Parts: sequence; C-alpha cells; structure tokens
Amino acid sequence: GATVMVNLSGSPITIARAEDRHELCRSQSLRCLGAYVYAAAGAGESTNDVSWDGQTMIYEAGNLLAETERFPDGPRRSVADIDLDRLRQDRQRQGTFDDNRRTHAADTVFRTVEFDLAPPASPTGLARPVDRFPFVPDDPARLAQDCYEAFNIQVSGLVQRMRAIGNPKPVLGVSGGIDSTHALLVIARAMDLLGRPRSDILTYTMPGFATSERTKSNAIALSQAMGASIETIDIRGAATEMLEKLGHPFAAGEPLHDITFENVQAGLRTDYLFRLANRNGGFVVGTSDMSELALGWATYGVGDHMSHYAVNAGVPKTLIQHVIRWVISHREGVDDAAAAILQGVLDTEISPELVPADADGNIQSTEDRIGPYALHDFTLFHVLRFGMRPSKIAFVAAHAWGDAEAGAWPPGFPHDERYAFTLDEIARWMRVFLTRYFSFAQFKRSAIPNGPKVSPAGSLSPRGDWRAPSDGNARVWLAELDAALPPS
Repeated sequence: GATVMVNLSGSPITIARAEDRHELCRSQSLRCLGAYVYAAAGAGESTNDVSWDGQTMIYEAGNLLAETERFPDGPRRSVADIDLDRLRQDRQRQGTFDDNRRTHAADTVFRTVEFDLAPPASPTGLARPVDRFPFVPDDPARLAQDCYEAFNIQVSGLVQRMRAIGNPKPVLGVSGGIDSTHALLVIARAMDLLGRPRSDILTYTMPGFATSERTKSNAIALSQAMGASIETIDIRGAATEMLEKLGHPFAAGEPLHDITFENVQAGLRTDYLFRLANRNGGFVVGTSDMSELALGWATYGVGDHMSHYAVNAGVPKTLIQHVIRWVISHREGVDDAAAAILQGVLDTEISPELVPADADGNIQSTEDRIGPYALHDFTLFHVLRFGMRPSKIAFVAAHAWGDAEAGAWPPGFPHDERYAFTLDEIARWMRVFLTRYFSFAQFKRSAIPNGPKVSPAGSLSPRGDWRAPSDGNARVWLAELDAALPPS
C-alpha cells in the first residue's frame, strides 16, 4: 500500500477538533506504518455557517514531524523530510502487510497518476527532528514518564524473579559507578515492595589496584544510606597471589597492566560474589547495562557479564544517568543524604578502575578507550530499532551532533557540558561500534543471563530481539560506511 497518505480536508473548525485531528492523523500513520500529511481548509473559505483554521501537520509512524500555526493570516505549509526507507523496513518486519498484499492483490485496482519529480541536486539539509539522545526524550514530561516506566519495569522484573526462586538475599558488588548504583536503587525498591528489610541486601565493595578513594567512599556511603548491609573485601592480596602463580611480571614489581592484570581483578570479584551468595542464601544481581553489552565491554563469564539476574541489561548508559536523576528529584525510595551521594556518583567519570593512574594522575577512562557513549547509543538505537545503514546513521548523527547550540537537549543537561562532534569523529567512533558490535561482542551476548526488556527500540537478549551468530563479522557494515565516508 501507499507509504504517504495525503488528506486535503474540508473539515471546519470547532472547539477541540484540532486535538481530534492530531489523534486521528497520529493513529492512522501508526496503524499503517506510513506518513500522513494533513491540510485543513483555511482563509478564503466561506464562513456563512462555519469557520476554518488552516491546520496542517505531518505524521510519520505515529511521530509528529511538522505542523503550522492555526488561524494564520495567510497561506501556511508544513514541510518535513519523510523517511521512506524507515517505513519500508518497518513494514517488512510487520508480516501483516505482505499477508494483505497476497490476499487482496488480485482484487485490488489502483489508479496511477504520473508526475515529474525533480529533487535538488545539492544538499538541502534535513527538515525533520533528530534526537541527540534517542533513548532520552528532550520533553520534560515524556522523560519523566520514561524514567518512571524504566525504573519500575526493572523493579517489577526483579520482584517476580525473587518471588519465583524463594526470595533469596540480593548480593551486589558496588563500585561507586553509575551501573552498580542504579542496580542498588532497583534492589532497594524491590525489597520495599516485597516487605523485606533492606538490611537483607548484601553489598560488597572490593577495592583493587586502581580503586579510587572517591568511588570506594561513594559505594560505602550509598549502601549505608540505602539501609543495605555493606562489607569491604580487599582483593589485592588474592590478585597478587594469582598473578604470581601465573608468572605475571606485575607480581615481581613490573608495572605491566595488560588484559590479564585487569581480568584477574574482574574475575576475583565475581568469584567472591557468587561464593558469598552460596554462603548467605543469596543470588547475584548483575550491573552491566545495554550499552556495555552492545560493545562487549565486559569480561566474558565474570565481571559485569555474569550474574543470576541482570536488572540493567535493557537500559542504555545514557538513560541510566537520567533515571538516577529522576530518582533524586522524586525521592523514589531515597532520602536527602542518599540523594546527595547519588549526585556525587553522577559527577564521577566513568571508569572500570582496573589500571592504576598514570604518573600525571590520569585515571583509566572508558570513553577515552572505546568512545563516547552518546554516539554509541545513537548508533545502537538506529541499528537495533530501524536496521539503518551506517552511512545514513552518520548523516543523521551529523545533523543531531554537529552544533551544540542547535536543537533540544534533555532536561537537566548542564549547559557547560554540552558538546558537539564533527562528521569525521562520528565516522571514526562508528567504525569502533560496528567492529565491536558485529565482529566481537555477540559471543558474549549469546551467553548473558536473564534481564527485563525496557526500551521499545528492543533488547540485546539472544532469546529476544537480537538473535545473531556469535561468529558474525562487520565487513558489509564497514564497507558501506567506508564507501560513503572513506577513512582519512
């Protein structure tokens, strides 16, 4: 069927009819997975018994792309770029469209009207809204609603799992970072709903060779403020012993901080958590988020990768920060003391803290190593939700991120922290994403524990929305991007 529907309406205006038109256009565009272009009659029509407002609007698959003021003093038009490629792909995923085609093709007759189309030969920009953070709405009310739903989806998933397995004590490793912080908030709310004391939450901070005093202090203070039990287990002695038995140079005093050095620490923390769960009748709650799973930023079988239930697996990094801000502003199970600590966690740079700071005091930075989560989440959304080709993602990303002063930012995003990316930067980090996502990370995703789907864009569960071979590769994706934007 048609992907673009145009309604030149003779509908007069009465009180509340404008809202009805919006609902009808929105629902029709969503039901048909198409674009709906609407224009009501305006100035110049007879007002003998009725009046006209000249309302125009364009919807695409339920999303408003453009509209004009009503009751204008002259002609008005809504102008927007409609993504026909996106609509075709959505229809391919929705099998009923092909069912209808096969069922009714023989009995359906269309009238064909031919016309000449002469699109501009030079770039004209992009006349449609593009969100910088597609997982994070820039409308305050919509963002608050999304945070409420995301948080409670996680909580309800955890409550059901705990009830189903006999209400064990939640065991959580806390690092002072945003992922374990958010997991603790979810667990605390789940325990409240189950009518159980928060002291049954068993949290452990396990400082290693690069743990900072700030993150360790945040972890302990937050656990105490939330009413959870907290213990400190220093893993440096056990890690040194293991490195020594492995013949690793670090055990002999050489400052070699390689992947073995990092993973010995990650593995020990997981070993402790699972054995502590055995010892205390508990189960391990995971902290890894959707963005880390997309990039494979986890140690296979241990660390963030493995748990008994992964509450954060459906929430991208960019949204988690806003959910924590929502918890702070709504005091969702936290008091003023806990809220102050949460803000301190948000202000701390993201780091795995597995490698000691260098001679200048610079700590290990996740985003310096694998790239900005803002861009990675942008690419993840458009790959997962729309299957969009890389060159097209780069094109829309350049419009979203090219100018820090243009377009909307999520509510509460500090003005002095707003930033922009050039097209070269976007393409550079997209190559990192494509390589890790398609060539590297799937074997880890194929073995992830259960966790609730949160985003309508989809999940990365191998049992759900993203079923892919573990031995796949990124060649076709990288070739498409390189053809449009050759590496410099």
